[in-house]
Amino acid sequence: QVQLVESGGGLVQAGDSLRLSCAASGRTFSTYAMGWFRQAPGKEREFVTAISWSGGNTYYADSVKGRFTVSRDNAKNTVYLQMNSLKPEDTAVYYCAAHGMTMRLRSGVADYWGQGTQVTVSS
Repeated sequence: QVQLVESGGGLVQAGDSLRLSCAASGRTFSTYAMGWFRQAPGKEREFVTAISWSGGNTYYADSVKGRFTVSRDNAKNTVYLQMNSLKPEDTAVYYCAAHGMTMRLRSGVADYWGQGTQVTVSS
């Protein structure tokens, strides 16, 4: 069992940066691929980024490529999402997720989900 707790969301202006964190419980964190998803009001949840268990492979949605960076610290059981050059369209609840296979995360399948953290970007 893995529990995920996100933090770091907030209200920022367009062009600002935020760093989200996702702290995981459990001793098997390093065996899971981790990902971030987001859901804007009235829209379906969408894939943002994923990182393999080792951190050696990362994947991004086209909408965030070049602006967002995912990383992980397996010693701290934490995955991060650095978000730069934020845009109003990045406004959403951001969810952390875990799955044993990176490719499954990319397709939206996760074994575990966090409760989400709100990111609001004003214009």
